[in-house]
Amino acid sequence: MSLKLPPLSLYIHIPWCIKKCPYCDFNSHTAQDSLPEREYCQALIDDLTADLYLAQGRPLQSIFIGGGTPSLFSAKSFNYLLKEIQQKIPFTDDIEITLEANPGTFEQAKFSSYYQIGINRLSIGVQSFQSQQLQRLGRIHNSQEALRAIDMAKKAGFDNINIDLMFGLPQQSIDDALFDLNQAISLSPMHISWYQLTIEPNTVFFSKPPKLPDDDSLFAIQQAGQNLLHKAGFQQYEISAYAKEKHKSAHNMNYWEFGDYLGIGAGAHGKITLPDKNKIYRFWKTRMPKDYLDLSKSYLAGNRDVLPEERPLEFLMNTLRLNNGVPSHYFLDRTGEPLQSIYNQLDSAQKQSLLMPFSNQLQATPKGLLYLNTLLENFM
Repeated sequence: MSLKLPPLSLYIHIPWCIKKCPYCDFNSHTAQDSLPEREYCQALIDDLTADLYLAQGRPLQSIFIGGGTPSLFSAKSFNYLLKEIQQKIPFTDDIEITLEANPGTFEQAKFSSYYQIGINRLSIGVQSFQSQQLQRLGRIHNSQEALRAIDMAKKAGFDNINIDLMFGLPQQSIDDALFDLNQAISLSPMHISWYQLTIEPNTVFFSKPPKLPDDDSLFAIQQAGQNLLHKAGFQQYEISAYAKEKHKSAHNMNYWEFGDYLGIGAGAHGKITLPDKNKIYRFWKTRMPKDYLDLSKSYLAGNRDVLPEERPLEFLMNTLRLNNGVPSHYFLDRTGEPLQSIYNQLDSAQKQSLLMPFSNQLQATPKGLLYLNTLLENFM
């Protein structure tokens, strides 16, 4: 068998928010006065128990608790959850455990407790440091609350913090975008996720689209922002991810390197390699929280095999987003297909100056990163 077991991560989905943002197409639902924390955590544990055979003896190298707004849950709930998970699947010694948090949910004691139970990375959804933009985006916090949240996170003990920022916002200028980045940089996070606002189907913005910057303005914003981040010591390692040295997100890296991940929680997705069956398996969980909590219903909503002919494109859609690409042997190890099977396509992409000469590394050129869809068309 050519397939080899890659590293394993775990994604946990918490589906509730205080308020649904107009650009959000994630599986999130407006929270009621009280949340079923205990019932939901027990469901998560039962969900994981049903999937334990998919771990195949591997420890977890990272856990990402996303949403929704996971910081609506208490440290007590997460402490119980993490202890139960560790009893079922061992953790690596240097496991990265990330919690997504929104500034409007910050309380000093609560976040100190998160840190004390072993959550060692925060991803704070700021999106902008300008209150007018935050209002346009439907966020529940203002600029001062965003600054205060990051200060509280540091005082709680967190030294590995990601700040989530968007660009290409309604009526945004280059100066506006650089203001947000400069503000983020001044707060000395270890990681900045900086990505373009896109209008997705099934969102309020899709039905009532705001006026966004044109393509020329977006390109200028992106170039200016990347230069600013580089000068500030942030290494771009993926299309929208910038990190200080040794602070790339382990969870994100495993995802982009076509590693494996279990997914538990309402609407969570997972991807698992089964070398003994020469299979790559994708699955997704019941989407609606009320159905996920219904003991008479299955947690599993659906699954499918990634067919051998689909694997090269799926692999490259992930790995070529990374600035440095991946070692060439990952292709065989993680798709089960020989690299020779796509030599003609690789050669075509290289002749278009979209792919670096391939020997030990599969890596897009700077032009290829900029025109990733064009690069991937060679493999469709």
